[in-house]
Amino acid sequence: MEIETNAVDTTCRPLSPAQAPVIARADPTDAVAKFHAASPPSAIVYCEGNFAKIDGKTANGLVRHSEAYHILSIIDSTLDGHDSGMVLDNAKNQIPIFGHLKAAVASEATIPDTLIYGMAPSTGRLSPSDRGVVLEAIGFGMNIVSGLHEYLSDDVEIANAASKRNVTIRDIRRPKPSKDMRLFDGSVAGIEALRIAVLGTDCAIGKRTTATVLARALNAKGIKTVLIGTGQTGLMQGAKYGVALDAVPPQFCCGELEGAVFAASEAEQPDVIVIEGQGALSHPAFCTSAFILRGSQPDAVILQHAPKRAHRCDFPNMPMPTAADEIALIEAFADTKVIGVTLNHESMTEAEITDTIAIQSIELGLPVTDALSRPAINLLTMVVNAYPGLQQKPLLTAI
Repeated sequence: MEIETNAVDTTCRPLSPAQAPVIARADPTDAVAKFHAASPPSAIVYCEGNFAKIDGKTANGLVRHSEAYHILSIIDSTLDGHDSGMVLDNAKNQIPIFGHLKAAVASEATIPDTLIYGMAPSTGRLSPSDRGVVLEAIGFGMNIVSGLHEYLSDDVEIANAASKRNVTIRDIRRPKPSKDMRLFDGSVAGIEALRIAVLGTDCAIGKRTTATVLARALNAKGIKTVLIGTGQTGLMQGAKYGVALDAVPPQFCCGELEGAVFAASEAEQPDVIVIEGQGALSHPAFCTSAFILRGSQPDAVILQHAPKRAHRCDFPNMPMPTAADEIALIEAFADTKVIGVTLNHESMTEAEITDTIAIQSIELGLPVTDALSRPAINLLTMVVNAYPGLQQKPLLTAI
């Protein structure tokens, strides 16, 4: 068995059995090349009972965008037989949903390369039934990718099974040794690229999706943009630079993120660096937004907000903040400015989205859009209007 650490250069919920036999770990540098190969490995994404829901955000993200893996199918017995694109975005994507792993494997001409654990449960741990699926996949000879706080490569039973089948376990959240971690040194202040952080009013609210859409739109416009991943899903999708922040000791978080931003700037010479947000600055359960604001020192922030979400995810007694309150907090906490708001349209009708965009634009005095239900040109315009110097050619009429 080969055990791989985080496959990026530089790390929302804070959280194993006895250590498995000592096994040499893969060089993260080799992992970077492997996961950015011209022909990405094929993958089935396991998301039992959670696809298109909040705890299925990893699977949801991989269905919408994946550079590191070729997504073949989803496993969720509650949606067996459906097209995942229709379920998630009401648009077919030809990625089917199967009721169990055996059916998903049988639908392919060859055994898929990888099983990705596509959920982000509040426990951060593997359930007994999920464990059975992981072991079944290993039995098929499939590599395992997991973003759990519980490292599957430390699980004796799973590690031994993987060793016998000579397959890889990739624990996305496993950080590098603390002796190799980087402390903040202020070098981010010298970066010339415009830095934009996509923050939010809650966890699992669509920050990564909006950041991905924005980076794609800017690049399509000819404005060279690099996306910095800060969580497990972004890294699984293939973010070339980033770190799973919630797996890094707090004293190193700012420095590790600064290192990722600096590495992207030096290697890519981009016009814009987009930083994926985590949690929410106002949320008492998370501190990652603070590290993102300190470590990347963004010039601007785009705020993601879910107007119909009554309470924080997983915290039914904790009401959601207003967008205005979160904006005030962000701008008081950091030397930055919020240049626009994007909506998560969960539980909203089309008419409600339209009305909310109009009303919030007036109330906040900022441009407001929805990265998924409205054209990407609106998100692009939000940025180029705030920073006209980025505009290198006439705006496209549609993206």
